[in-house]
Amino acid sequence: MRRQLPLAVFIALLAAGPLLLPEFSITLLNYIGLYAIVAVGLVLLTGVGGLTSFGQAAFVGIGAYTTAWMTTAHGVSPWLTLSIGLVVTAAVALFLGFITLRMGGHYLPLGTIAWGISLYFLFGNVEFLGGHTGITGIPPVSLFGWEMKSGRDFYYLIWLVVLLAILALRNLLDSREGRAIRALKGGAVMAEAMGINTPRAKIVIFLIAALLASISGWLYAHLQRFVNPTPFSLTQGIEYLFMAVVGGIGHVWGAVLGAGLITVLKQWLQDWLPQILGQSGNFEIIVFGVAVVLILQKARDGLWPVILRLLPAPSRQRAVPQAPALDRRPAPPAGTLLLEANGVTKRFGGLVANNNMSLTVRAGEVMALIGPNGAGKSTMFNCISAVDPASEGKIAFLGASTASLAARDIASRGMSRTFQHVRLLGQMSVLENVAIGAHLRGSRGALAAALRLDRAEEQRLLAEAARQIERVGLAEHMFDAAGSLALGQQRIVEIARALCSDPCLLLLDEPAAGLRYREKQALAELLRRLRGEGMGILLVEHDMDFVMGLADRVVVMEFGEKIAEGAPEAVQRDPKVLEAYLGGVE
Repeated sequence: MRRQLPLAVFIALLAAGPLLLPEFSITLLNYIGLYAIVAVGLVLLTGVGGLTSFGQAAFVGIGAYTTAWMTTAHGVSPWLTLSIGLVVTAAVALFLGFITLRMGGHYLPLGTIAWGISLYFLFGNVEFLGGHTGITGIPPVSLFGWEMKSGRDFYYLIWLVVLLAILALRNLLDSREGRAIRALKGGAVMAEAMGINTPRAKIVIFLIAALLASISGWLYAHLQRFVNPTPFSLTQGIEYLFMAVVGGIGHVWGAVLGAGLITVLKQWLQDWLPQILGQSGNFEIIVFGVAVVLILQKARDGLWPVILRLLPAPSRQRAVPQAPALDRRPAPPAGTLLLEANGVTKRFGGLVANNNMSLTVRAGEVMALIGPNGAGKSTMFNCISAVDPASEGKIAFLGASTASLAARDIASRGMSRTFQHVRLLGQMSVLENVAIGAHLRGSRGALAAALRLDRAEEQRLLAEAARQIERVGLAEHMFDAAGSLALGQQRIVEIARALCSDPCLLLLDEPAAGLRYREKQALAELLRRLRGEGMGILLVEHDMDFVMGLADRVVVMEFGEKIAEGAPEAVQRDPKVLEAYLGGVE
């Protein structure tokens, strides 16, 4: 309750603003609200999804120019042009997103700069949009016969949109779809292996950010009742990104803080610097740039986390989610051939990591894949799970070839895995990390999440995650941040996440690494229970005592090739295996 008090005070002050403040302050608050709407979209796109965009001002321009042209040239109602502007923005964003979001690294922000500049010059050079002179005479917005002609009239509409955008975004992030979006920063490999369609998730957040920018543009056009290309330049796009970063790029309320701080700071500098320096000029840009650098040096996550540390700590959810169990896939009968790999070869340029590898895994057995470091075991795992497809050979899962399937498609058919190097989202709780594994067992999308229509499904997904956490023995850490756990416990969390997808084949890459003796015993007992339930397990592990006491069959690799296969007792006596591990039989 105490933590909600600052929010209540903030909303109360917002509501009282037009009654107490002068016209200039209302105008400044209106612009802060307009900028905050765009910055909220950037929090989702850049802060949560990890996709940097400098071109959001262009989407603001699309919303503004669409309503300006249609209301002045064709007499269309402003409220109708809002819908039309969103449709146009969505079409442009989808087109640009499919082109731009394929790029990674520094190419992505460079791509957003390119189309941001292109759209800016398009606004200024198309004749029917008024060129660089712009469009005047935009009609005011009317609501139930009340014309919003002044900044005071428009104030409540702008800030209502800001608050609704923040509410919708918070709802979205607290959902199945939100976890998929947050998983993007943890790497596409993990997300795809859990069944998340990462290209789709990127398009979704790119589209949401563009639509919020378009709404800001529509509001701007009817507030100003005039548009020209200047406010939609690349410079403004960079400024939007600065607002999100300075406020706190991973926090939705940081968008409001950043928009307010930078807008007010620029205004003060424009007023004070000419008096101090005795001449006019764009000196505020220099001071502003230095100030931003200093802020980011001292608070790299932005200013909002600094404020959060001053507020009372939130009460963590401690009630274990309860809900009916999710539907399970039919389990293959014991002995069913789940996985068959024949002649698998994987090349990285001139390096052959796997050469003519073959193995099978059946339901209700534990198959161990062992070998010295660098033997190619994890590469074989990646080939099987389509994280890194094989160069040659055939891999079949449940009797169907996986050659044309992506990792998420294989995951949807009942294969799940852990990783040699733990891939968890450290800031998220253990419960949320494990719930990512249940992504394919839900279906509600981003719109349902934003409108809070997904609560029944969300509760079932979280309850399933809680059951798997209890199953692996980490119930006391359910609400702890995953990054705060020891390495061995993090590996167990990965197993719980994999089990949450309800697999029939489980691939475990060095699951016992970092575990103490008793933890290894508990893990071995869990794997025996899973085997007894009919699950097939393919295991890579270096602890020979752990492997030999658990596995039904063992495949030994050296230099990317299979050198032995059979029961654990027979493999331990094989001369080739002894040569590989110990340097010779003697």
